[in-house]
Parts: sequence; structure tokens; C-alpha cells
Amino acid sequence: MVQPQLARDLSPLATLVGNSPAMRQVHHQIKRMSKSRFPVLILGDTGTGKEVVARAIHNMEPHGPFVVIDCSSLVGPLMESELFGYAKGAFTGAHTSKLGLLDAANGGTAFFDEIGELPLELQMKLLRVLQEKEFRAVGALGQRTSSFRVIAATNRDLVAEVEAERFRRDLYYRLNVMRLRIPPLRERRDDIPALLTHFLNLYGTGQRFSDEAMELLIQYDWPGNVRELEHTVQQMVAMNSAAWLSPSELPTTVVNPRREQMITPESSTSKAPNQIHPVEPLAELEKRAILNAVRYTKGDRTIAAALLGIGRTTLYRKLKEYGESVE
Repeated sequence: MVQPQLARDLSPLATLVGNSPAMRQVHHQIKRMSKSRFPVLILGDTGTGKEVVARAIHNMEPHGPFVVIDCSSLVGPLMESELFGYAKGAFTGAHTSKLGLLDAANGGTAFFDEIGELPLELQMKLLRVLQEKEFRAVGALGQRTSSFRVIAATNRDLVAEVEAERFRRDLYYRLNVMRLRIPPLRERRDDIPALLTHFLNLYGTGQRFSDEAMELLIQYDWPGNVRELEHTVQQMVAMNSAAWLSPSELPTTVVNPRREQMITPESSTSKAPNQIHPVEPLAELEKRAILNAVRYTKGDRTIAAALLGIGRTTLYRKLKEYGESVE
């Protein structure tokens, strides 16, 4: 079969693979939003590429650095020092002062990834920063200033979070000036062939999908979206050296995604205790992909995080959950 060809495009939008009507609308919004410095709120399911979109907005009209702030990692006693920095002697071990992520974003863009995960106490302090453009480092007496554009992203329903009093209403209004929704992959199936070809060219050694395999991949709903598709391609090219990838090489979840729903209570109780379930939980797929990436990069966490399309702090957090060393 003839595989779709990707156009050579060096513009920031080239990182957003796909030409479906839904993606063309996303491209249009990115171009419009890049022309101002107003805050942008990006909404989308996990794995849809919210950081890729945020980088595209920044790179269309680049001003200063692009700093990723992983809000899900800002937990524990050191969360304020990570965001605001700290002064020398602020706490045990603070032998020198250190600038925070907000300092690093000065003059550029601060991307608050998964803003819905930010603890309430930090939401209040972040709101003051956005309003006054100033903050105080941990242990410092004086105020610091930092001017940056805000792009925030979340997979949560922030309106529901506001109503449940888990997210500050005033911060929501401050962030929700321009809003962009990234559609899940199941709503833009026309983009799947181009995405598959893109990742095959990136990770493979000349492999191609057969017509039957491509059809199954297009029909699959991809609950993990582009990230799951990318991990699936990585898994397949790592395990197969054949020139053509057929349905027999596809994960069970892709070949027969509804098999779990078809199992009746009677049949599930009568099956052998050690029988492997045909549907592998998404969390297990994620764990396997992360550990494989770390092994593939020979322990280089920075490169592994880049290949996985996640932040380095997110990778460290996941490895700790799995009981793996992060050194």
C-alpha cells in the first residue's frame, strides 16, 4: 500500500501532525493566539499533545524562553522553592540562593502543565504573581519581578473543579482569556495514518503497516490519544524487524478492543485463575513504555522523557511510583 507522505514544513505548526478539519481549526487558533500576549487555557484529554500546542503558540512569535512548569510535581515542602526560588540560608542545605521557574520564564512563556493539579495554597500565590507580576523567594525579604506570558493546560473540567472548591474561581477567570480545545484522536481519525507514518519514520527502520493493520489502527479509539499511538509504534518497531507490520504484530487492545466488554460474569468466573486478560490496563502500558524508554536510552532520563513526550519531573515521579531509582 502507499503510505501517506508528510510535507516538509519547518514552521512551528509542523510539530502538529494532521490535516483533518479539527486540526486545521487548531492551527487557525494557534496562529490567532500567537499574535497577542494574553493568557491561553488549553483543554484536552491526556496524551492529546497540549505541550506541543503550547510550544507552537510560543514559537509562532517567539519572545524569550519557554519554561515548562509541571504542576503535578509541585507537591511537598519544596514546591514553593521550585516555583519561586529561595534565598541562601532559607532552609537546611540552602548554601546558595537559587532562582525559581518563574525567574527562568522572565521575558518569555511560562507553560503551566496540568494546572488543575496545583494545590490550593499555590493557586492563591500564583494568582498574585499573575496580577502583580511580583513574588518573594522562599526565605527572602524583598520582592522579585518577572514578566511572562501564561499558557496553562489541563485535562480536568475546571468549571466542575471550581464548583467543588478545588480550584480558585478568580484564578480560573484570570487564565481563561483565550481557550483552545484539542480534540481527542477518536474525533479526528483522518489524522491517524499521517501520525503512524510520522512515528514510523521517527523510530522505525523502514517498516510499513499492511492495509489490514492500518484499518485496525484507524478504527481503534486510542483512549491514550497521540501519546498511546506513539508508544504503540515504539513497541512494535522494537519487537519486529519485518518490513511490513501485519495485524498479528498489533497489541491485543488494538486488534480486539471490545473483548473485555463481551466477557459475561459467568464466563469470567469460570476461566482459569492464571489466564491472562486480553485487555492490558492503560497504566500497565504506560509503565512498560516508561521503563522501556529508560532502558533504551541506557538510563538517560532527559532523553527518555523527551522520547516519551513528558516532562522530566513527571518521569522521575513515575519511576519513584514504580520503585525505580531516579539517580
